[in-house]
Amino acid sequence: MDNDAPLLVRALRGEPTPRRPVWLMRQAGRYLPGYQKVRAQSSFLEMCRRPDLAAEVTLEPIERFGMDGAVVFSDILIPLEAMGITVEFDDRGPLCPDPVRDADAIAALTPFDPREGTPWILETLERIVEVLPREIPAIGFSGAPFTLAAYAVEGRITKSLNHVMGLRWRDPAAFTNLLTVLADATAPYLAAQAAAGAGALQVFDTWAGMLSREDWAAFALPSLRRVFDGVRALLGDACPPLVLYTKGTAGWIDLLPESGADAFSVDWRLPLGESKRLLGGRAIQGNLDPTCLHATPQAVRAATREMLATVEGRDGVVVNLGHGVIVGTPPENVAAFVDEVQSA
Repeated sequence: MDNDAPLLVRALRGEPTPRRPVWLMRQAGRYLPGYQKVRAQSSFLEMCRRPDLAAEVTLEPIERFGMDGAVVFSDILIPLEAMGITVEFDDRGPLCPDPVRDADAIAALTPFDPREGTPWILETLERIVEVLPREIPAIGFSGAPFTLAAYAVEGRITKSLNHVMGLRWRDPAAFTNLLTVLADATAPYLAAQAAAGAGALQVFDTWAGMLSREDWAAFALPSLRRVFDGVRALLGDACPPLVLYTKGTAGWIDLLPESGADAFSVDWRLPLGESKRLLGGRAIQGNLDPTCLHATPQAVRAATREMLATVEGRDGVVVNLGHGVIVGTPPENVAAFVDEVQSA
């Protein structure tokens, strides 16, 4: 146990903490005026690829709200570009105009060295670590293999995921191979972020809930395990806490620990305390409904107290939302959320 480690790191390890740390997924986003100012002069991808701009928007919420972690500004689809998949962003979100839908397209994907294929995220991390107080760690992240596959195969994401689920049924061997290829690219990508200074790493499986319990266990779980085992093998004792976020997986929350993650970020569909119990008391992160931040500051504080009241004790609890901050969220409500947690 390292009592000198940042509060967030200790909580993600399940260790005792004097209070519960708090940060928000997408905390460096479009709801903030500083982000909007930068975005008005730059494309989204340019913001991701320019470490000066990415560092600026990463640090804005820390300076404004004082969260306990600084999640690096980037996008989960950045590694797909490095693997040879064209990725574009427009007003409707991300688009892969040449989707990966068969074994030949999967075979054409190429591995990459993060220092050469995605150097900007490493430089961004180095920049923010240099200026952050020691007690506020940088948080690196990636998409999970299944969620990356969803974007790569769909082209334009849909609620039904017809193309990726069609690949699963039409050619399960190719589908498995795609997840393996993505996992093998993700592990070194995450390890490089840790080497650049990230004090915690989160893997986002936003679309996991589209799978059945059986399919999640058969396809998504092995690829997740491959990611987490791969990161640990690359980093050894220097490996920071590894966090798995899944959305829509309350029906098989008991299976999540089999992924090998150290901590589990959950959505709002179960009370936070119930999720922690079903996870066997492991470190947990969550899980206020992000729509709540569109209420009043008083309502946000009340909902935050209700959420925290479901969890006994403080050990191994990181407070967050059940998904990312929504566009149009009033900054004063984010301030109320963070203050309520840190004052508890």
